[in-house]
Amino acid sequence: MSHELIINTHPSGGVEIALVRDRKLIELHHEKADSNFAVGDVYLGTVNKLMPGLNAAFIDVGHEKDAFLHYLDLGPQIKSFIRHTRLLLSNKQASVWPKKRDNESDIVKSGKIGQVLSRNQQVVVQVAKEPISNKGPRLTSQLSFAGRYLVLIPFDDTVSISKKIVKNEERSRLKKLVLGIRPENFGVIVRTVAEGQDSADLETDLRDLLKRWENMCEQLKNATPPQRILGESDRTLTLIRDLVNDDFIGIHVNDQYLYNQIRNYMKVKAPELEKIVRHYQSTKQNIFEHFNIDKQIKSAFGKQVNFLGGSYLVIEHTEALHVIDVNSGNIAGKEINQEENALRVNLEAADEIARQLRLRDMGGIIVVDFIDQKTAGNRKLVYERLKVEMKSDRAKHKILPMSPFGLIQITRQRVRPEMAIVTAEKCPTCKGTGEISSSVVILDEIENRVKYLLQNMNMSGISLHVHPYIAAFLTKGYFKSPRFRWFFKYKRFIRINPIQSFQFGEYRFFNAFGEEIAV
Repeated sequence: MSHELIINTHPSGGVEIALVRDRKLIELHHEKADSNFAVGDVYLGTVNKLMPGLNAAFIDVGHEKDAFLHYLDLGPQIKSFIRHTRLLLSNKQASVWPKKRDNESDIVKSGKIGQVLSRNQQVVVQVAKEPISNKGPRLTSQLSFAGRYLVLIPFDDTVSISKKIVKNEERSRLKKLVLGIRPENFGVIVRTVAEGQDSADLETDLRDLLKRWENMCEQLKNATPPQRILGESDRTLTLIRDLVNDDFIGIHVNDQYLYNQIRNYMKVKAPELEKIVRHYQSTKQNIFEHFNIDKQIKSAFGKQVNFLGGSYLVIEHTEALHVIDVNSGNIAGKEINQEENALRVNLEAADEIARQLRLRDMGGIIVVDFIDQKTAGNRKLVYERLKVEMKSDRAKHKILPMSPFGLIQITRQRVRPEMAIVTAEKCPTCKGTGEISSSVVILDEIENRVKYLLQNMNMSGISLHVHPYIAAFLTKGYFKSPRFRWFFKYKRFIRINPIQSFQFGEYRFFNAFGEEIAV
């Protein structure tokens, strides 16, 4: 099973990241150029309001909506952290390294928010969930700093090993190793990818995390709320840190600067994988077009998702939950045994549902209505198949066994807004009126714009992006094609790129630097 990352950087600064398994899209991430309040960001905020009924507080961190901080997200050592925060804010010469002997007692789980926080108090918090819909960010005061091999937790005293590391000898080795390098008053979680790593790699990773803590504390000394005092690494490097392992055969990126960043990161963190980072430089095709990502996006984000021939899923989103209905389509009745037919479709549906949850990053409550099965053993097979397929999902989730009615209920962690891509587009030619210009008129429009750019503007190195059908017409019969006629007339060559994701009448011109030309 091979994995690849395809990274598409836009001129506006946004980045789209596609995770592909065996050439099939399984995750899609979009990072905006001005992304604030990302998971992992640390802010100095002010307590705006205490809500005893919710046992929570609303914190001003600069978002239009106050962020939410529940009592259970304060962390047991919140009093020690508040004391350390006050010390740093009042004394610029104070040490950033907290001593265990100065720690306050842990707060009790059954306590009240008013016993710990007060209105207008300044508090350091970390974003646990990004703003979703009309809600502000969800916060935690138990900070954690994630590296490639380790996670650092200030004001903690435990060393935990990932449950996915199952060998007792390796767990003991890692725990002993980390206990030897861990500083006082800092807890550490050892991540799965640390399995088999030597002490030098882990020590380097821990040193980097401690440097982040030090930088945050130094920034805190001069901070004025609301202010971000530590930003999480950009989404691209974070995904590479969390995902990339020996199963990856390629990281493809179309931006030179980001390519250099990733190469330098891999050179330090995973030198053996540096060779899989590749710079995509073709100007003929967009990187997502080249790797067939655009086509998969269009087919995977609609209300109806096809799989296994004629079978399909219908995915509905409501305010309270998501509903997925499994339909056999025209496969129904092809098997002699209807129970076997239902089992076959349900098993394939389980695979596609696990993929869809990751791809769309659907969170909250999901109810799946599978095709009815009479046999309890078959219902269990579908349930087990879904659990296996969702093992690779990094979001926390819980799956309940299938009910006699064929329903499976899933809860899945939601930390970011759901990835929603509209696949029912307004026609760029008819503008939603339902009537389009004839193809002859479209070709006349293109011809007029070509004349304007080459003759009036005297431009060169132009490329035209169009629907594949239009591209075929413009290039068919090389010496008799419209493109050759333009070359003969204007003495300049135009590169024509077929784009599968374009609507029939959609076309765009680009200059030699890949920038779109507004005509």
